[in-house]
Amino acid sequence: DYPCEEDVAKVHKQMCDLPPLVFAGECRNLSEKLAKCSRGEAFWLQGGDCAESFEEFSANHIRDTYRMLLQMSVVMMFGGGIPVVKVGRMAGQFAKPRSAPTETIDGKEYPSYRGDIINGPEVSLEARVPNPNRLVKAYHQCSATLNLIRGFSTGGYARLSRVDQWNLDFMEKSDEGKLYMDLAARVDDAITFMEACGVGPQSSIMSQTEFYVSHEALLLEYESALTREDSTTGLWYDCSAHLVWVGERTRQLDHAHVEFLRGVGNPLAIKISDKADPEELLGAIEALNPENNPGRLAVIVRMGAEKLRERLPLLLRAVNDAGYKVTWVCDPMHGNTEVINGFKSRRYEKIRAEVEAFFDVHEQEGTIPGGIHLEMTGKDVTECTGGGSSVEPQNLGSRYETFCDPRLNAEQSLELAFYIAQRLRQRRQNS
Repeated sequence: DYPCEEDVAKVHKQMCDLPPLVFAGECRNLSEKLAKCSRGEAFWLQGGDCAESFEEFSANHIRDTYRMLLQMSVVMMFGGGIPVVKVGRMAGQFAKPRSAPTETIDGKEYPSYRGDIINGPEVSLEARVPNPNRLVKAYHQCSATLNLIRGFSTGGYARLSRVDQWNLDFMEKSDEGKLYMDLAARVDDAITFMEACGVGPQSSIMSQTEFYVSHEALLLEYESALTREDSTTGLWYDCSAHLVWVGERTRQLDHAHVEFLRGVGNPLAIKISDKADPEELLGAIEALNPENNPGRLAVIVRMGAEKLRERLPLLLRAVNDAGYKVTWVCDPMHGNTEVINGFKSRRYEKIRAEVEAFFDVHEQEGTIPGGIHLEMTGKDVTECTGGGSSVEPQNLGSRYETFCDPRLNAEQSLELAFYIAQRLRQRRQNS
């Protein structure tokens, strides 16, 4: 849809000469961790904005999302007694698939907004024209985001002894904030015990964390430009992110997105809805992970609670019977989108119900619930109703800030993390 292919080719050549954003060794490390998730030895926490934007880009915004994911991981690790693999929907989650090429606003038709990496959200024909120069701007924003994340992860911000300082100011008096501070005090006691046992505060386990980034590999002009050959293995890696996934709209086996992902060495994910039948899923797994390596492929299910209880058992049995090794992940967001009081929104109660169904079905089938995939933010937004933050339908407009789909706010995210920790603890005790 770009108006000038020559401009696209020029930008693509420019990006091919830019440094990689991530490195092949980091991708292999993440694959090893996802293999542990597939065996129930760890749990994958993936979260971030529905779509990143140029306008919202700031150190504070990155820090708050990062800090929220740290809090959620501590809740799950301490409450569930299992390592948590932290993966952000960050540093690349710009492009968004749209169901129609145009949209009607105030009675006038415009090209659909497809994410800041493609066109602008402003309501004008000029802003909606795809501009390849936005790829370069997105690259530099991703580079700055990753630089900050790496600094947070290794520079002391993620030190476990700071666990009580990660709470967001507006959550101090909330029920979830108080629960978190109580847990933080218990973590602090555990750290004191570990230090008495000889695990010093300067050990990497105590002072650093590993944090990975991911996005949907939707815009192949961007992904292909950042694909590099690894000098140590000779394999090709998409160096725009540690993990990339193919979505529900682009997972067809004869489409370019699956063909591209087949050729890169990154850990991958595929999103499926209740529309996917077992044979279709088996074909996708065979295409994306023909060597059946654990940690290579995650299957992210997005169905809604009722349909998940009906459809997921069939998929689990088919994959099990075929002997395929995948990491099963729950996306409780995309199957629960609706219009509430004039706003595109989601109900926390339905999101939690889908997570509950995900754990229940795996328990019934004797399979492994490997992770959770959330659209969330560390900000005090009002985009999803319900939960402990008590966002009512009439409150949605007060702090509705998303550029695309509604996100869980900080309180709702933390509340869900406590529930997941409870289910992980139950699973550990039962096994």
